Amino acid sequence: MSEYKYKEINELEPNYNQSNVKYFTLKNFKFNNGELLEEAVVEYTTLGTPKYDEKGLISNAVLYFHGAGSNYSDITKCIKTVGPDLIFDTNKFFIIAPTALGHPGSASPSNTGLKANFPNYDIYDIVNFQYKFIQEKFGLNKIKGVFGTSMGGFEVLAWACKYPNSIDFAIPLVSSHKVGGHTFALSYVMNCILKSDPDYKEGFYETPLSESLLRSLRLASHAKYTFGFSREYYRYNTTNKELKECMEEFARENMEWDVNDQIYINNLFINYDLTEDIENITAKVLIIAINQDQFFPPSLDAIPLSKMIKDNKLVIYDSELGHLGTSELEKVEKEVRDFLKEFEY
Repeated sequence: MSEYKYKEINELEPNYNQSNVKYFTLKNFKFNNGELLEEAVVEYTTLGTPKYDEKGLISNAVLYFHGAGSNYSDITKCIKTVGPDLIFDTNKFFIIAPTALGHPGSASPSNTGLKANFPNYDIYDIVNFQYKFIQEKFGLNKIKGVFGTSMGGFEVLAWACKYPNSIDFAIPLVSSHKVGGHTFALSYVMNCILKSDPDYKEGFYETPLSESLLRSLRLASHAKYTFGFSREYYRYNTTNKELKECMEEFARENMEWDVNDQIYINNLFINYDLTEDIENITAKVLIIAINQDQFFPPSLDAIPLSKMIKDNKLVIYDSELGHLGTSELEKVEKEVRDFLKEFEY
């Protein structure tokens, strides 16, 4: 049995990119609903060395998109597969990892001071945010590809739908083209817990958070924790006492989060559905799924998605780490390397 605990999954390489964090400000970012942010900060990091074409543009750029509730440093979870001579080889690719719209570090309800007046955003707002970023910061309209995990996979697919001619490849990991069933229910329940708190005050609560709101954040985090690993992991690889301790540790980490930021992310999940747009994808797609993933079981997500995309390859592997099993991506190293070989410089 694996000896991983939740904390170890998220600290495979502490502070890996913290010294390389950068910030860029977009001017006049417009949301799909027409609302405008005159200044929208993008937090990001980069790995690898850019290569340039005859026009002086970066020719080996790849975007990495993180999971929900994380940021640019989520790339550390791929530390065993991103780097020199690794699966995502930074000798060949220049990897740009931005923090998504709505997440602390980039423009979000918490760091703009707008709180619940922050514009409601959908997956295409996040993608437009990233696309405008690479245009304004790097002068790019075309990159090699995009890859991302979980919510990052939403972005990968949405990017491929919205900007099909801007990429050669797309790799969504443990993700889907829509949210439904128990994953929808989890986001809904988390928001019910947070919004029903008497101190929530329609999103205009006081900070630091009251004891009541901290308790609500803890309860919402407990609910989320139970989906991270596989059912087998929770049953056989940890005692009930250890499980309770891990839930509390996860909750303590999440209590540093802003309530509005979390609610907006949950709303993104609740409303996410690309079913009608998947036919727009023209890039080559590698879909990676994990049999034991509780958030996006392959039979409900990856396999149906594969049937909807014209040019794709589907790879499914086993990991008792469940949704967090992307930290064991080396299990399908050959398949990923073979897919990427066509796009390497």
